[in-house]
Amino acid sequence: MIERSSQLQFINYAVNVKLQLYNTLIRPTVTYAPETWVLKENMTNKLMIIERKIMKKISDPTRTDDGYWIIKINQEINDILKGQNIIGFI
Repeated sequence: MIERSSQLQFINYAVNVKLQLYNTLIRPTVTYAPETWVLKENMTNKLMIIERKIMKKISDPTRTDDGYWIIKINQEINDILKGQNIIGFI
């Protein structure tokens, strides 16, 4: 049986691996040849929505004391990305 502390470290490691895969595979694929794009507001919003959906799937939900599961809000996702969103990447 896995100890609780090592199990939590494995969960954090898995999230870090997922973030690394996002940064090296998914983000460059989504933003292929951005210098030829005309970024209008609706395209910018769509890219931000895609990024938030992917990041919500990558980041693990948090369990409250009441037993409910909470997914990350946009501010928490921005903290995970450290201010480097997909629009800044382009």
